[in-house]
Amino acid sequence: MYSIVDIETTGNGIKGNKITEIAIFKFDGQKVVDEFTSLVNPECEIPYFITGLTGIDSHMVRDAPVLSEIAPKILEITQDTIFVAHSVNFDYNVIKEEFKTIGISFVRKKLCTVRLSRRLIPGYSSYSLGKLCSSLNITITDRHRARGDAYATVHLFRKLLETENAETVFTTFLNARSQEATLPPSLNREVYESLPSKPGVYYFKNAKGEIIYVGKAKNIKKRVLSHFYDKSTKEVQMCRETSDIDFELSGNELLALLMESAAIKHHYPLFNRAQKRNVVPYGIFAYEDRQGIMHLAFNKLRLVPKALITFYNTTDCRLFIEQLCIAYNLCPKYCHLQENVTSCSHFRVADCKGICRGKESVTDYNKRVQEAIHSVSSEKNTYIIKEKGRTNDEDAIVMVQEAVYSGYGFVPKNVSINSIEDILAYITPQKDNLETTRLIQTHKVKYPKSIIDFSTGMIKAV
Repeated sequence: MYSIVDIETTGNGIKGNKITEIAIFKFDGQKVVDEFTSLVNPECEIPYFITGLTGIDSHMVRDAPVLSEIAPKILEITQDTIFVAHSVNFDYNVIKEEFKTIGISFVRKKLCTVRLSRRLIPGYSSYSLGKLCSSLNITITDRHRARGDAYATVHLFRKLLETENAETVFTTFLNARSQEATLPPSLNREVYESLPSKPGVYYFKNAKGEIIYVGKAKNIKKRVLSHFYDKSTKEVQMCRETSDIDFELSGNELLALLMESAAIKHHYPLFNRAQKRNVVPYGIFAYEDRQGIMHLAFNKLRLVPKALITFYNTTDCRLFIEQLCIAYNLCPKYCHLQENVTSCSHFRVADCKGICRGKESVTDYNKRVQEAIHSVSSEKNTYIIKEKGRTNDEDAIVMVQEAVYSGYGFVPKNVSINSIEDILAYITPQKDNLETTRLIQTHKVKYPKSIIDFSTGMIKAV
């Protein structure tokens, strides 16, 4: 026995969505044996665009029953039936969440007519209810109303039941281990099954082939499946739009993180929220004024001729220069921590020897500035991080040149690495940014033995 369901809602995502109309046809496989249709008072305003789509406005539902009043009937008519809907996860999850708010657990086996149609009647350009019914000569009356759409789904479901090999497919879909009811409606099961249980990045794509989400994982297949079980509004919407999934192996977690970051910044996917913001890099630099006094300053990296070190916000720039001032007794005025002052009075830097007041020679002051510059430059190591590759025959390499992340690649194990030049041909160039700097610094601390420092030619922590 089946209960074929359609609902109309306020359109506020799964957890904020409220039912405005529900229609249920109890179907025994041949004929409808019971029916229930009702408007529902959502106890909130219905947005104008929803009214434009469904024709249901706040006035129409003002005197309609609230969900708690019709819940017993919904439970009764769906009892001991299989819950069927077009894109079933949407209807089922909204009803489940709505019942949860009134203290009732709603649990039913479910079947999706989108997934069933893709399997039993492949080859159609679209599997939306309207276009599929049009292709199959199924008339839909009162489109985007619950009863009209549910009744059309009844006719579609009957055709699917009559299709060759239907019994086998239905049995497979209802098998608790098959995960068919969990997969997105537009995603072929073969695509999911082809995903590897290895580290890498994965790409959710919509029907147009556009990348809508990029993720990384130690186990791609397991992580992708977790998206399908996640019932948050964002995840449900994302999965409904997913028609294909692509992937790239990384061999290890660090490369997966770096590849994910680069892909997000390149594709700017709709459902990725983190790492989208383009952070402006700043460079600390040195210059000599007309009096021969050496200055330390910072500016946007594109305006700096040769940066001593790069940061991704002005606060970090100021803090770093303050540390240099304290360590080398430099003047806050000539380090641009104080502007438009005749002499310095920085509250955290109190050890200026008086260059700003004419009490110290330019030569002596500049000597300490040079020492500070040398200390910064000496930390700009060139090194690689060697990690596990995608296969046993290769190593994954992350390359950092003068403290700047410059790319990654996969190098055959039989290649001898004695210098950066030995691996340049294998490296895919990448852009350094705040996120990559953080990822690499964290990895260096956790796994120092993975570092090959080319300033010494020895494997050591940098």
